[in-house]
Amino acid sequence: MQRQIFTPDHEAFRQTVRTFLAKEVEPHYAQWERDGIVSRDAWLAAGRQGLLGLAVPEEYGGGGEPDFRYAAVLAEEFARAGAPGLAIGLHNDVIGPYLTSLATDEQKQRWLPGFCTGERITAVAMTEPGAGSDLQGIRTTAEDRGDHWLLNGAKTFISNGILADLVVVVARTTPEGGAKGLSLLVVERGAPGFARGRNLDKVGQKSQDTAELFFDDVRVPKENLLGELHGAFVHLMTNLAQERLTIAVSAAAAAEHVLDLTTAYVKERQAFGRPLAKLQHVRFQIAEMATECAVTRAFVDRCIADHAAGTLDAAHASMAKYWATELQVRVTDRCLQLHGGYGYMNEQPVARAYTDARVQTIYGGTTEIMKEIIGRSLLS
Repeated sequence: MQRQIFTPDHEAFRQTVRTFLAKEVEPHYAQWERDGIVSRDAWLAAGRQGLLGLAVPEEYGGGGEPDFRYAAVLAEEFARAGAPGLAIGLHNDVIGPYLTSLATDEQKQRWLPGFCTGERITAVAMTEPGAGSDLQGIRTTAEDRGDHWLLNGAKTFISNGILADLVVVVARTTPEGGAKGLSLLVVERGAPGFARGRNLDKVGQKSQDTAELFFDDVRVPKENLLGELHGAFVHLMTNLAQERLTIAVSAAAAAEHVLDLTTAYVKERQAFGRPLAKLQHVRFQIAEMATECAVTRAFVDRCIADHAAGTLDAAHASMAKYWATELQVRVTDRCLQLHGGYGYMNEQPVARAYTDARVQTIYGGTTEIMKEIIGRSLLS
C-alpha cells in the first residue's frame, strides 16, 4: 500500500539517512557488536550529517524541524539496517525534548550545541536495581546543600551509560513518598563521585552500551536542575508518548524488514526438490505475517500523523508500542523458524534481529504497563 504520511522532503531525508548508514555504520557494525560499544566517531559523523538535534532550534546548531515525521524516517531506516546500537533515537526523541522544553537559556547555550554535533552524548537515568517502571520506588536522593545538590544512589540498565557526557538523573529531592518530590538533575562527565559500572552483557543490541551508574556524594550545581523542582514526574509523563511511538515506529519497520529478508530466502532455499516458497505452509506463514505487518503499519502511520499534528494521546501511543513490539517479536521468531538451522547462526541477519527484538517489549514501558495504561483509559 502506498503510504500517505510522507512528503518528497521526508523521502529525500530518507536517502540521506540511508547514505549515512551505508558509509558510517554498516561497515563498522560487526566490530561494534564485538566491542559492546559504538565508536564516538559515529556520533560525530551523525552530527556532521545533521542527524542529531533534528528538532533543536537552529540557533543552537540543530535542524529546527519539529515535524516528528523526520524522526520517524530516522527510526525506520536504523531499524531496517539492524543498527540499534547507535542510539540516536534515544538522544533525539527521548532526551532532546527535555533539553529543549525544560532547559533555561543558559543551560541551552551550554548543552545544546554539543548535543547537535555529537560531542555531548546523552542518557536518562530512571531505572534502579529496585525500581523499574514504578517511579515511586526510586531511592536515589539529592539533598539541598545551599549552592549545590548532594546526589547519592545507583541506576541500572542505562542506555548510552558508558558514552554519555550528560546524564539526566531522576532523584528524590524531598523525603515525601510516592511520585512527588522527584526532580531532574543533569550530571556531567567527570563529576567527582560519579562512576560507571559494568557495560552490561545483554541478550541482544550488543553494541548499544548499557551501564550501571553510581553517585557517591556527587556535587551537582544548582544550575543543573532541569525543569521544575519536584516536577520530574510530570516532566517524564509529558514525553512518554513520543518515546513509545518512536519504539513502535522502529518495531514496525524491523518486522517488515525481517519479513522481506525471509520472503527472499524462502524463494531461493530448496527443500524436497523445490523452493520453500512452493510449500503451502510457508505461503500461509508469509501471508499471515504480511497481513499483520500491513495492518500494524496503517495504525502506526496514523499515530505518526496524529503526533505530528499534536493530537496523539497516551492511550494510543501505548497501543502502538504494545502491538508493534509484540508483532516484531512474533514475526522475527517465525522468520527465524523459516530459516531453519541457518536462522540460528549469528552470521545471518535474522539471528541478530531475533535477539535485538526481545527488549522492545520491555524498555520504554513493558507490554504489561502499556495494557494497564490502555485499560485505565477505557475503564476509569
